[in-house]
Amino acid sequence: MSIIQSEVFEPYAQALMSLAQEHNLTEQIGEDMRGILNLMKESPDLAQFIGSPIIKESDKKDALGQILGDSVQPYTRNFLMLLIDRRRIPFIEGIANYYLTLLRKLNQTVLAEVTSAVPLNEAQQEGVRNKVKEITSAQQVELETKIDADLIGGVVIKVGSQVLDASLRGQLRRIGVRLGSNS
Repeated sequence: MSIIQSEVFEPYAQALMSLAQEHNLTEQIGEDMRGILNLMKESPDLAQFIGSPIIKESDKKDALGQILGDSVQPYTRNFLMLLIDRRRIPFIEGIANYYLTLLRKLNQTVLAEVTSAVPLNEAQQEGVRNKVKEITSAQQVELETKIDADLIGGVVIKVGSQVLDASLRGQLRRIGVRLGSNS
């Protein structure tokens, strides 16, 4: 674990988790954290704006207040304002991700990073979830999907340090290695 993770991400995420558990809002605040992460990914300008040391804290608060409106829990809003006050808002993505890690641990859920050549339909996603449950013995599986046309077909599933490569590219690579070792 890096120094920034242990000194910044962890204490803030732990504090938010404690607050969420105390008020039975772990899932709702988890949804807020996912929403904030999506917002930062979709709007690099916003991420740069709230992370800038040049922008006044009051301007950051106003901007986040207008963007989020009433779409987040009041505790989430207050937490974001606290991060701005303490000049920790540039770390919001790391803190949000760490909170989601804590939430998955609490719910006995694993995160599976799934890369496929084309978007997976609901039945395919359910098949991946079942396979991951079988491999990991987790109660629930959260999917993070990515598209990589270079895979040609199939999927690559990563859970922690475990990688299951069921892509056509991976199969072709393995065939190539076997053919190469036979000559």
